[in-house]
Amino acid sequence: MAVSGTNLLEHLQTPALIVSGGGVSFANAAAKGLLGAHIVGQDVRIAIRNPAAVAVIMGESGGSTKVDGLSVGGSVWEVSCNVLGPGERLVSLYDLSVQVSVARAHADFVANASHELRTPLAAILGYVETLLTPKAGDDPATRERFLNVIRHEALRMQSLVEDLMSLSRIEAVKHEVPSDTVDIVALARETAGEFRTGAEVTITADRETAPIAGDRGQMAQVLRNLIDNALKYGKKGGPVTVTVEATDTGWVLIAVRDEGEGIAPEHLPRLTERFYRADTSRSRAAGGTGLGLSIVKHIVERHRGRFDITSRPGVGTTASIMLPLLKP
Repeated sequence: MAVSGTNLLEHLQTPALIVSGGGVSFANAAAKGLLGAHIVGQDVRIAIRNPAAVAVIMGESGGSTKVDGLSVGGSVWEVSCNVLGPGERLVSLYDLSVQVSVARAHADFVANASHELRTPLAAILGYVETLLTPKAGDDPATRERFLNVIRHEALRMQSLVEDLMSLSRIEAVKHEVPSDTVDIVALARETAGEFRTGAEVTITADRETAPIAGDRGQMAQVLRNLIDNALKYGKKGGPVTVTVEATDTGWVLIAVRDEGEGIAPEHLPRLTERFYRADTSRSRAAGGTGLGLSIVKHIVERHRGRFDITSRPGVGTTASIMLPLLKP
């Protein structure tokens, strides 16, 4: 291959090799970083050490194949070979780990969503079939009890479908930076006022206004989800505190605190995963869908902010959001 061609390959981020007569005659910096600088001059079978990849490279017509084990970390690679001339091949290596991870996450999401919908649906069908029997259908007390269960499970399915649709809408616009001006202090007070429960929800702010560039509907959804979580999983009848504080670095901190049982440390890193629950039975009994914190995370990321959860068992939990303030 001409010198100008190898100079061009040297500037590629994709690992690339030139194989001549079965040996590696050239490797760009990306390939050396992946396989080691010592591969130049080696037999390609020793440099690659993967029978499927070597078969493609040494074949007469070239081609591509997917292989594991070319590097540490369990990445999946596509080995692509182009024939340059008699005995000379251009080999490119493409890291497919991101695509594989996305595909796996999609499959897991579909499986979890199907399971979450199937559970209440099975309960609804079971109770309906029982009500259709003369003995149960003719007993007013049994009929009322069964219908209440059916209503509860139907509402659970409705909440799940609404959260799934909400998550889908948020992901569809996640790359669009919101541009409307939203006063986060006024919105926090307005949202907290929507909750009429036995527990007290209080708002404290260190300034009268805290404008951000945002989507008002989505930020209200974030605050509702966090306050609702604090009321559900905090101490029964206990206080929930929402704090809004501006920082000298141009950010505003919104913190929602409860005084509940708290969350064990091993659960904290996974709380924003879809359908992850620290306490499955308690979450379902409280009407949780397992998507609320995932929705919060996606909305905060769309607003170029940061979301964090801290908790101490027996003390309580704090959900914190950092958002960039609009410059005057």
